[in-house]
Amino acid sequence: MKWEPSLGAWWESGKTHFRLWAPEAGRIEVMRETPGAAEWSMPLERSAEGYFEGTSGEFRPGDLYRYRIDGQGPYPDPASRCQPQGVHGPSQVVDAGAFPWTDTEWLGKRIEELVLYELHVGTFTPAGTFRAAAEKLPVLQDLGVTAVELMPLADFPGDRNWGYDGAALFAPARCYGTPDDLRRFVDEAHRIGLAVHLDVVYNHFGPDGAYHGVYSPFYFSRTHKSPWGAAVNFDGPQSAGARKFFIENALHWVHEYHLDGLRLDATHAMADTSERHFLAELSGAVRESLSKGRDGGDGERTVPVIAEDVRNLAWMVKPEWEEGWGLDGVWSDDFHHEMRRFLAGDSDGYFEDFAGSTEEIAATARHGWFYAGQYAPFFGKERGSDPSGLGPQRFVFFLQNHDQVGNRALGERLHHQIDLAAYRAATALLLLLPETPLLFMGQEWAASAPFQFFTDHQEELGQHVTEGRRNEFSRFAAFADPETRQQIPDPQDPKTFARSRLDWDERNAEPHASMIRYYRRLLGLRRSDPALAKGEGFDIFDIWDLDTDTLLLRRREPSGSDLLAVIRLRGAGTVDLRGIPYAHIGLGRRWALLLTSEEEVAADAKPPRIDEAGPVVEFLRPGAVVFKLELSLKQSGKLSGPGREK
Repeated sequence: MKWEPSLGAWWESGKTHFRLWAPEAGRIEVMRETPGAAEWSMPLERSAEGYFEGTSGEFRPGDLYRYRIDGQGPYPDPASRCQPQGVHGPSQVVDAGAFPWTDTEWLGKRIEELVLYELHVGTFTPAGTFRAAAEKLPVLQDLGVTAVELMPLADFPGDRNWGYDGAALFAPARCYGTPDDLRRFVDEAHRIGLAVHLDVVYNHFGPDGAYHGVYSPFYFSRTHKSPWGAAVNFDGPQSAGARKFFIENALHWVHEYHLDGLRLDATHAMADTSERHFLAELSGAVRESLSKGRDGGDGERTVPVIAEDVRNLAWMVKPEWEEGWGLDGVWSDDFHHEMRRFLAGDSDGYFEDFAGSTEEIAATARHGWFYAGQYAPFFGKERGSDPSGLGPQRFVFFLQNHDQVGNRALGERLHHQIDLAAYRAATALLLLLPETPLLFMGQEWAASAPFQFFTDHQEELGQHVTEGRRNEFSRFAAFADPETRQQIPDPQDPKTFARSRLDWDERNAEPHASMIRYYRRLLGLRRSDPALAKGEGFDIFDIWDLDTDTLLLRRREPSGSDLLAVIRLRGAGTVDLRGIPYAHIGLGRRWALLLTSEEEVAADAKPPRIDEAGPVVEFLRPGAVVFKLELSLKQSGKLSGPGREK
């Protein structure tokens, strides 16, 4: 039995079915507003628990409609599948079953297979559409990523937005294309072996164009607040209707668009004191819907549900039978913050909670996050919980993402602020660790484009957004002066959006082309080397801080074909592994050079000097050297490869 929708308008068996939640309404009628067609309306019947529903053969796919509530309106459908004239305009009937899918054998990617690639559809390509993004999918597949993670797609006011101001939560943003354009994107991704995840926002509604309040005041909490306004009602009176709405939204993306994973935005801002937390209900509903196979067929799909959450709560990713919430993974901000503090020296805001030392970086990698119950000065309280028992793949690690780039005043990427040699060393650490890596679009070629905060709100709201954006940086030392804050890009200015668009032509020039080759090499190694295969526990690797600038990572392989990475994050220096217990090997074996971070550098390469007999590595600047454990060869006195010495 396949999943079936229960909210919005859907076409089935030659008729359109309408259903919405409005528990305090007395009368609701649906109005047809299709140009060229006769005006027509139909009252909906009230059913149990405050739902209104009806079925009509008068409405066809492509027809426009809105609802009139107790004589007020008309208003768009809160579960509209398409808003062709914008979030304030009429909704459109969509036949979700008409698309000719070709992915019937596709079952998704397990979390241990994921290499995530986060992208914003509007700035990923010059055209900024689903169709244009689909043309780039083979490039991502060739790079070595396994899943594309789309920033939120719910339609928003205007033509430019990150997506976190979503108003029509079931409707793909019309500026990116039609619902079927999104389906073509997903179908093409599946054809070449890529999963597609979606970032969804269930902690608040957008500030303009979200008409949910006219249907029911119970969408909003009477007791909780969020950083972005009224919180969603997950635990108050009539909360069952609000919870059902968001669960229906998740299932709609998974089934009507065949999406392979959900990233839940800012779950720390979702207040819920219910006996069963909303996140547990959501993850359970997704799994239950998948147990029926694809459209009722054989084979069970895998759809990881991953949270963004700053609290470091281990029970979020434990099963419900262990008193957890049943999520599959969680973003680990701690890794990013430690790396950014070390590499770029950031110390404002939440960065003050991190020393940015190799010792803390190693501890974070070893456990999945750094804060596991210690006092955190910026938060002003103990933060985190013990992650013991969680596998490393449960933690999503990153050096860049939309937040950590775009929420900087000027939208600078990490590689804009540090030397590329150090950036390559940090990249090696990210991609050789067993945690689930996430890349942010353009990271793989050290893109020149920033990623800045942009919006396209109506004038009054837009002014408030611009002022708020600049004022939030007043606590940072670099922007304490009001005149300096005026240099922060205006989110409403179309140039801010244009600056954030990737320049694909630069990929063929240096140093970008070399960086792509480097990323491709590391991701190829991650995919093919048995020592980098995922395991369930943290016993598959060890990481140590050799000194204040250097980390040593050992990935273990059952047959003994281990991998050893020496990662120098800062400065030049010599690393002598002779006598280091962490690099110990038995008789008849040796560490053979596999790669260095300088191999793909086209110009100004400075390969480290390496004596494999030690091994001893002399770094001329920051970098990474990777060795493979092999059987010893007879001493021939001949070494091959750049940078090798006796």
